[in-house]
Amino acid sequence: MASTKRTERPSAGRQIGLGLALLLMDLLVIAWLLYGYAMTGWADAYDDADAQDAPRAARQAMWFLTCGAVVTGGGLLALRWRICGVLQLLVLGGGAVAFALAAR
Repeated sequence: MASTKRTERPSAGRQIGLGLALLLMDLLVIAWLLYGYAMTGWADAYDDADAQDAPRAARQAMWFLTCGAVVTGGGLLALRWRICGVLQLLVLGGGAVAFALAAR
């Protein structure tokens, strides 16, 4: 019986190319979440009567980025795309930590 186990690893060039493409998309997502957080904070400055919504927006962004880091980074690591997986974990995880600090 022939073995169907895949032993090939993706080349470093392909991993770096995909990593750069994913980095660009990650930075766009983080910028979009940061814009939403900033606009929410700006709106909170004009509404002193109600509870502030900016910490809630930061917590939502934190969970969004945390789940994205686990799903994409973990999935890429499981597929043995180590450079892309680690990059996803670092970029999205770092963004999640930044929003967690902002939610305080």
